[in-house]
Amino acid sequence: MAQKFGGQFSPDGTGPTAPKTSPLSGKQPAKGRTRANLLFLVALPILFTSIGDGARDMAVAIGAFALMALGAWLTREGIDAQNAYEARTIARRPAIPRKIFGAIALGLGVGVATLDTSLMDGVLYGIIAVILHLASFGLDPMRDKALEGVDTFQTDRVARAVDEAERHLRAMTDAIATAGDRTMIARVEQFQATARSFFRTVENDPRDLTTARRYLGVYLLGAKDATIKFSKLYAQGRDPSVKADYTSLLDDLEANFTAKNQALLSDNRTDLDIEIDVLRDRLQREGIRLNEGE
Repeated sequence: MAQKFGGQFSPDGTGPTAPKTSPLSGKQPAKGRTRANLLFLVALPILFTSIGDGARDMAVAIGAFALMALGAWLTREGIDAQNAYEARTIARRPAIPRKIFGAIALGLGVGVATLDTSLMDGVLYGIIAVILHLASFGLDPMRDKALEGVDTFQTDRVARAVDEAERHLRAMTDAIATAGDRTMIARVEQFQATARSFFRTVENDPRDLTTARRYLGVYLLGAKDATIKFSKLYAQGRDPSVKADYTSLLDDLEANFTAKNQALLSDNRTDLDIEIDVLRDRLQREGIRLNEGE
């Protein structure tokens, strides 16, 4: 579907607008994901070479393939978790060492696939596969990431708050995808980039968490609920007024997050709560119930 663009130099442009945060701002390429996906292809020949070898050999091949595919999936998930960990200033280590478990699953798969030669060969090939996997993809992050001079309690509070905020953003991504509108998907990504810039500011100075908590929790929860509501309504009839209202809400949210981020960066405590009531009222007008206890 063709997409209409506007702006300062378009025929109906209204002049320059304030610079927007790029959806790619602060993002790093997904390192290692392509190599992890190739592991799925490496396992495929095991299935084809076992055709016609009898039920027993076929069952062994399927088991080996399943283990190797599990190893590839765990490795890819581990890479995603590590990339998210490295992108943050303060982060808790992944609860599950997925890359290590992926290496073990891959080694077991290779071992099972080579048992037809001898038990010793299967064990040795499996160990070699584990070593090569760990050499290629490395270990999972094993330590929590914190700022020097910041106590563990503050670090853990910030990490939990940002984890919750990231869950809201992921829910927004899932919800807006169901709307099937590329312009709105891009608009949500732009807001998410602004929100993540706010996260990084809070991580750099955990003392700001108390004043920023409402933005990490209540307002992002409201943004998530509004996105779910918009996606359901827009998918029914693609009403332009529904789209305009939701876009206006995102504009308000982004402006407030930007203002608070600037206030945090300038360390101006008195400006941190400006327009909080306005933003709360705007979310409530959209039918979003806010938990005032947060």
